[in-house]
Amino acid sequence: MKRIIKTPDAPAPIGPYNQAVMYGNTLYVSGQIGLVPATGELKDASIEDETKQVMENLKAVLAAADMGFDNVVKASIFVADMHQFSRINAVYGGYFDPETAPARETVEVANLPKFVNVEISVIAIGG
Repeated sequence: MKRIIKTPDAPAPIGPYNQAVMYGNTLYVSGQIGLVPATGELKDASIEDETKQVMENLKAVLAAADMGFDNVVKASIFVADMHQFSRINAVYGGYFDPETAPARETVEVANLPKFVNVEISVIAIGG
């Protein structure tokens, strides 16, 4: 049976979806963008700031399901400009142990919600 995961510590969905869905011990976290939960404003002073906010939003959703980045087994990164990937990756990498980092793909796309620069979704397994 699926269980909906919600937290005020991450941005509210901007469409007909939930922040995350738990099915069994698997958590499917919707793509997060760099919105600040308290204000709804985009944190985009730099790609590093935007990526850090994305990761903090993911962290909040994982925490709402009693998980952390060590539970993440798969990540999907969507970027508007692949030239910024090394800067995004530097921030992203700070949230994972390189030895146990999840599987991942990175895809450049034409546009993202609210025309942000980066969106990341994850799948995590609870234990």
